[in-house]
Amino acid sequence: MGYVKGRGAIANDVSARYGLPEREIDGDWLDQVEALDGPSMAVSTAVTELRPKTIISYNQSPDIPFTQSINPFNGCEHGCVYCFARPSHAFHDLSPGLDFETKLFAKPQAAELLRATLAKPTYAVRPIAIGTNTDPYQPIERRYRISRAVLELMVETRHPICVTTKSDRVLDDLDLLVDLAQDGLTAVAISVTTLDPALARIMEPRAAHPSRRLKAVETLVAKGVPTYVNIAPIIPAITDHEIEAITQAAASAGAKGVSAIPLRLPHELAPLFRDWLDVYYPDRAARVMRIVGELRGGKDNDPAFFARMRGKGPWAELLRTRMDIARRRHGFVKGKFDLRCDLFRRPEINGQLRLI
Repeated sequence: MGYVKGRGAIANDVSARYGLPEREIDGDWLDQVEALDGPSMAVSTAVTELRPKTIISYNQSPDIPFTQSINPFNGCEHGCVYCFARPSHAFHDLSPGLDFETKLFAKPQAAELLRATLAKPTYAVRPIAIGTNTDPYQPIERRYRISRAVLELMVETRHPICVTTKSDRVLDDLDLLVDLAQDGLTAVAISVTTLDPALARIMEPRAAHPSRRLKAVETLVAKGVPTYVNIAPIIPAITDHEIEAITQAAASAGAKGVSAIPLRLPHELAPLFRDWLDVYYPDRAARVMRIVGELRGGKDNDPAFFARMRGKGPWAELLRTRMDIARRRHGFVKGKFDLRCDLFRRPEINGQLRLI
């Protein structure tokens, strides 16, 4: 299947050209370009509403810390050129490039479907992960509020949930997260790929400014919500030099821990990423891909369990060593966060409580 280049390869230099201040690059900055230059400059976003029969996805992967997850949206407006979820748009017969960023799918009945699942006598309580494939706080969440509806149900049922995002829009639901955190029912992970706003602008054009993400970490921690920072992905020869700086910034923001994952390039993502390198880093494109090959057993990607999250070989070992040293320097302890499952109460369906 062919693909169309994403925003990262065609439109990410516009804020520099128009002199938009960095504080405005908050996840909606491309929308401002339309007002400045007319509709032809902006890339419009279309949303199709899905009506799935179920909402929880289950997995038995031994290298991730959850067995069930929810994705309120398919596709993601953030436009991150490195996103491993891009090839999933092929299930809709759409491109992993611009289609992934502009032809989105929303699931407005997510909370309703989840309520029906949680009410079943056979449902076994385990933490739910949200944001594991596409971001639950991408710009269209402001309109749909699907992630908020899911969190409201978590509050009602006292069900554990962990949230992953790269948007400070997560603070829109601070009240719900604080409620859950008081009973040990939630943790938040915020991805920080780079501290360089110029690089973020071309690499993840509609994601929140890096400083806003760190401010969100600080705010969540101050309110008692356990919050972690993911340095994901680490891109060799482009962002790997920032490992120590991001870890220090996470510590300064009060994060409880820091994790990292090397760049993954599954399926159609590899040629898309190569095109991006040719546009923005032609001087080091070959070097970047050579190191990726060293990390991935001579290929663009290695989907094997554990290897996909850690990489292999000397480069992978070097990254792990640097992360270990950076964690120790700032007092971070490796380990998984534990969420309580003993407070769950089944939800009401049509005003009636489903009992075991």
